[in-house]
Amino acid sequence: MFKKEYLGRGLVTLCGIFIIALTLAISIFLLIKGTDVFRLFHHSVGEFMFSDKWAPMDVPGQGGGKIGARIYILGSLMTCGLALLIALPFSISAAIFISEISPKTGSRFLQPAIEIFVGIPSVVYGWVGLTILVPFINEKLHAPMGGYSVLAAGIVLAIMIFPTITTVSADALRAVPDSYRQAAYGLGSTRWQLIYKVSVPAAKSGILTGVILGLSRAFGETLAVAMVIGKTRVFPKGILYPTNNLTAAIAADMGNTANGGEYNAALWAMALLLLIISMACIVIIHLIARSGKNS
Repeated sequence: MFKKEYLGRGLVTLCGIFIIALTLAISIFLLIKGTDVFRLFHHSVGEFMFSDKWAPMDVPGQGGGKIGARIYILGSLMTCGLALLIALPFSISAAIFISEISPKTGSRFLQPAIEIFVGIPSVVYGWVGLTILVPFINEKLHAPMGGYSVLAAGIVLAIMIFPTITTVSADALRAVPDSYRQAAYGLGSTRWQLIYKVSVPAAKSGILTGVILGLSRAFGETLAVAMVIGKTRVFPKGILYPTNNLTAAIAADMGNTANGGEYNAALWAMALLLLIISMACIVIIHLIARSGKNS
């Protein structure tokens, strides 16, 4: 009995240590590779973040090119911000319906149906966006580049992050104690007053956690966005114009660059930036969760 207990605890501990070591190894590897463009090719962080001149050299050991990634950074910010604006009202509304308005129907039918979307491969989202959404935008909104646009990428991303935000928000609303609801009804509150004055404020930290999780997934999404964004290295004049983002640029160019070259190092710097964004999202989630426990 005791041997099995110690064996199980040792196995769990070993697995935990392995995951921590793997995460640290990946982080250190990206830190080394992502800073090569600054250490070996003597570019500045300011040039990388704020310049739009992108012409790195693709010869191993040879530098002197331009590595301004501002277009890719702004492309990621625009598509992810638009996706969040589109998805958030629908996600919060669905979460409120699941947990407050019709909890039995929501928990039994709606939430499982929403969770199915999480398992759909991103290439399917991209293919649907490419064959249906892009022609629709081109025909109905007369997009200048055939429908490939920030709007198409934002809508596809919104559909992809909708299940994450909805599920986490519904769980947060469901975790609000029933005593809060009983007290609100006892004071004469209507159902709507209960939702927006009691339930939603009490579940605020959990809802914000879902938003940050959805946003972090949007930043890391590659294939679906690359299929509909247009992949043109220009500043978009509006949401109907194409552009490019960090993940699409890495996926498109990494396999075609020489290892040890300036171009390759610049793409690794983009990957490091995405890691930093992901880490920042994790830190924000923990801060939100801690503030929720303290309040």
